Amino acid sequence: MTGTLGASENLYGGGMASDAGVAHLRWACRLLDTKTTDVVRSAMFEAVGNLADVVAFSAFDVGDHEAAARCFRFGLWCAEQGGSWELRAATLADMARQAIYVGNLDEALSLIEFAQVRADRLTATARAMIGIIRARLLAILGRHDEARAEVDRADMHFAERHAATDPPWLTYYDEAEHAGSSARALAPLAVAQKQPGEAAERLATAIRLHSDAYPRSRAFSRTRLATLHMTIGDPREGFQIGHQAVVDATVLHSRRMDEELHKLARATERHLSIPEVADLSHLLTSATSDV
Repeated sequence: MTGTLGASENLYGGGMASDAGVAHLRWACRLLDTKTTDVVRSAMFEAVGNLADVVAFSAFDVGDHEAAARCFRFGLWCAEQGGSWELRAATLADMARQAIYVGNLDEALSLIEFAQVRADRLTATARAMIGIIRARLLAILGRHDEARAEVDRADMHFAERHAATDPPWLTYYDEAEHAGSSARALAPLAVAQKQPGEAAERLATAIRLHSDAYPRSRAFSRTRLATLHMTIGDPREGFQIGHQAVVDATVLHSRRMDEELHKLARATERHLSIPEVADLSHLLTSATSDV
């Protein structure tokens, strides 16, 4: 059930997964009242908490932040009841992502630092994922040297990962995801230095490596790379990448994707004298007219 919902979200955005997930989560909650052994009870809390996190992120993806917050809190409670440090950290990381999105950076920093508590109980993949979110926050806050150092530490953790030991909710965090996520942390540094550099290289790597199971992630990376080129790079290259990103986004029901396209649309405004960029701007205006 959880795997199916997660796969649907990655393929089509959070729309269908959010709608179907709430009903499944209500049903799964009843399982927690079952009398059983402590070992089975812990496993049930972990399974339901994992489902809650998937449903929460799906709601977040489509912009239902109230529902997302409720499900995240419930998922965190399940992780704590089940004694799952890995799920606790993953849920706090997703809560931090939502807090960043809505602009509550202080809360986001607290959440991601809570996720780092007892990092010795987390896999190397989890430590890398959490570190990259903290790096992104530091970069947004203008603490660029600290952000760079955090990315370097996350890279080291990722190099030590053993995917076979990761829990199911971390299977998405592969080389492509790490490249795309770390590029987001490095993008503010690139803009400050007016050099696409490493951020662009990592985004290009993410686009190349994302499998067909993660078209939304690939669309995010394409849109962000196009925006980076429109902002400080080659706008003509940004046009080519951005046009494909719009095509990719047409099958996604994702408010977050719409927002990324809107950012790209704003970035094109400085290059409207270039005919192909003007065409892309018009296409983006049509695609984001309700954002």
